[in-house]
This record gives sequence, structure tokens and C-alpha cells, in this order.
Amino acid sequence: MASTTEAVTINGVTIPALGLGTAPMTGRECRVAVEQALELGYRHVDTAQMYNNEDAVGAGITAAAVDREDVFVTTKLNRGNVAPEKVLSSVEASLDRLDTTYIDLLLIHAPSNRVQITDTIGAMNDLQDRGLVHHIGVSNFSVEQTRAAMEASRTPIVTNQVQYNPYHRRDNLLAFCIQHDVSLTAYTPLAKGRVATNETLITIGEQYGKTGAQVALRWLLQQSNVIAIPKASRSEHLQENFDVFDFKLTDDEMDAIFAVTGGVIDRLREMFQ
Repeated sequence: MASTTEAVTINGVTIPALGLGTAPMTGRECRVAVEQALELGYRHVDTAQMYNNEDAVGAGITAAAVDREDVFVTTKLNRGNVAPEKVLSSVEASLDRLDTTYIDLLLIHAPSNRVQITDTIGAMNDLQDRGLVHHIGVSNFSVEQTRAAMEASRTPIVTNQVQYNPYHRRDNLLAFCIQHDVSLTAYTPLAKGRVATNETLITIGEQYGKTGAQVALRWLLQQSNVIAIPKASRSEHLQENFDVFDFKLTDDEMDAIFAVTGGVIDRLREMFQ
């Protein structure tokens, strides 16, 4: 049976399975989207230094009638901030912009060819020791790069955030994450709107009174260790994306969506027990 949980637990860390992606929103649009999302029930917000919207995300969290400790906030180190001395200064700046005393999850936004992973991870671990960062992870890393990050860290690497949707498979990476108790956070989970017009997804959704986009999110969330962070700015889209926990896809429907890519289905059913 596939999981219908609304959270993913990794190495004892519980992360809301559905979050709000905020790129490329900035300013008022981003602030209002974050505030509305939290008021609808979202408890996971994703941002990054590169997005130039941490201030708006922080303002949205402050404006919402939700306690800060109930919101899981993820941000990412810009590629130019992965040297140890810049990790500290840039995270302190992120904390100021987010108007918070800690970051729930800090990621390396992308692998660096100039700074050793051991140096960046070591600085991130130091931030954990100081209580400024609770958990760490990576983004856009391959299997081998994720393995190197895990070996470099004194604490668990709790996620690898990558593009993942029915058109963009991540079979090998997901299998690795499941094996090593790492979550896979799917950005661009709606394939920039392409899933909404996919006939397979639409047909499946009609049986549940759901849209193609909702079916795509449900497909992701029924996979072990997977978190999804769709971006939305309009209240109706925020609500639509959030209403994906009241139905469950069958194994045949899951397989039909895996087949959307046209590739060979290598799903390994035990991965999704």
C-alpha cells in the first residue's frame, strides 16, 4: 500500500510533505502568497538566497496567524556563498531577512567546482552546533555527490532537492535516497503547468473529482521519502495544490503516471510500501 501521510520522517526529522515553492516570486506577490498558504494550512515554505525573496517570505510568515515554530522554513546557500567564511555571513544575512532566529533546513543550492564539499558541510555543521540551523541538505546533487555530502557531515543529510515530476524521472536517485534515509524534495513538480493538460492525468483525476495537477502531486506524495514544493501565487491554486490528501491512487494508476515519460517502468513496488 502507498503512503498517504502528510509528513515525511527522515532520521527522526518530520518534514511536511507538501510545501510552498516561492521562486521566482518576490515582493508583495511573494509575501501575500506565503501568508495565504500558511492560513490555508501549509506548514512548509521553501526559499533561497538566490531567489531574492527571503525578506518577503519572512514578512509573510510574520503576517500569518501561525507560530514560527510551526512553520518548516528551508533556504539555500547561493553558489557564491559555499566557502566556509561565507556560509556563516550569508546565513546570518538570511536570518535577518527572514526575521527569524533559526533556519529549519539549510541546503547547498548546487554543487561547487571550487570549494570542497567537506569545507562547506563542515561550516553548515558548525551552524547547527550554534543552533542557527536545525538540519542540512543539498540540492541538484547526483547520487555520488549526495553520498560525498553524507560522508562529509557529522549530522544527517535530510534531503536532496531536485526537479522531479511525471516528465522528469529520478528513479536511481530516489532509490538511493530511500536506501539511505534521505528525502527527495521535488521542485517544479507540476512541470511548469504541463501536467494540467496531460490526458492520462486528467482521465485519472476525473474518477476522484481532481485536476491533472492534483493527480501529479498525489503521485509524488504517494512515493516513499518524497516531498513536493509546488509554486503558486493565486489563492485558488494554493488551495488546489493543498487538496491532495483526501484521495489515493491505485497501483495501476501510479504505474500509468510513471509511464507518462515513455520510459521503462522500473518502479520497485517495495520502495513504496
